[in-house]
Amino acid sequence: MFEALLVRATKFWLLKFFAAAVLVGVSGAGAIANPDMIVGPNECAECHKKETSAWQNTHHFSTFRELPKSKEAKEIAGKMGVKRLKADSLCLGCHFTVKTEKDKPKAISGISCESCHAPGKDWYKLHSGFSGKKEGQESKEEIASRWEKSEAAGMIRPSMTYALAKNCFSCHLVPNEELVNKGGHAAGSPFELVSWSQGEVRHNSWYNKGKGNPEASLERKRMLFLVGRIVELETALIGVSKATVKKDYALKMAKRASNARKAMGSLAKLLPDAPELAEIANVAKAAKLKLNNEDALVETAGKISVLGLKFAQTYDGSTFGAIDKYIPKSDKFKGKPTN
Repeated sequence: MFEALLVRATKFWLLKFFAAAVLVGVSGAGAIANPDMIVGPNECAECHKKETSAWQNTHHFSTFRELPKSKEAKEIAGKMGVKRLKADSLCLGCHFTVKTEKDKPKAISGISCESCHAPGKDWYKLHSGFSGKKEGQESKEEIASRWEKSEAAGMIRPSMTYALAKNCFSCHLVPNEELVNKGGHAAGSPFELVSWSQGEVRHNSWYNKGKGNPEASLERKRMLFLVGRIVELETALIGVSKATVKKDYALKMAKRASNARKAMGSLAKLLPDAPELAEIANVAKAAKLKLNNEDALVETAGKISVLGLKFAQTYDGSTFGAIDKYIPKSDKFKGKPTN
């Protein structure tokens, strides 16, 4: 059962990461999801009106029109030989949603629903079908079955914290040495899962029928904080594994990985009743953050992924009060959510 969960939860992220190398000819910075599998945000908006309204007030939404105008983006594109940001695979994977229209892939929006919840062609009708009944008429068993089938078809639900976090970090860290060293792109943003998920991108309005957009519960924020730290460590190690020369990319990725594993060691001491954290810290501690060490670092990251998913599936955050003072408060959230 656990092995099946691991495969399902990480499949999209792994495809996204490794396909990038093929798409751009170098270590990837976020691959384009299969355009044939994208349904587009308009399909989601038919039911998720409040969530769509919240999304339309985010940088994720505005990147579609703003990024091509950005002086910094133009400079990076010029250095990398990119002529059109909305047409080049180097940019599309992380900055746009790409859908097949008239047999051709086309950027249709900025970062949207399927950027985070995975391409929806195989699951969007399943998840919204109410088992062939009207909303409110399903049994508990039918609801559970509907969600299980949706997840099996590729949907990344909010409850799948580890898979969701990996999707975030696959773009907020940039495992592409050439893009950073040659193009001048940042090696990553100062992404932290609680503060960035509870700010402007927050759209927690489905289960209250649009009556509000509350913060995640304290227990949920504890899990977001810890899972975010684990995924940051895993992704940073992957980033270091792509380093071949001692330049900006290698230095930035090594620093992030080093800081992430120190943080993991501290968290493991605060939460001794969650032994997976200590295991992750010990696995990471043995990793050598050096150039041309891809095989060993990818293997280490894989071990952390297995332990991290196990952690995310095992705990609910209710006993993790020891970390509360480290969890970002609302004044540190990235932007303001739509209420």
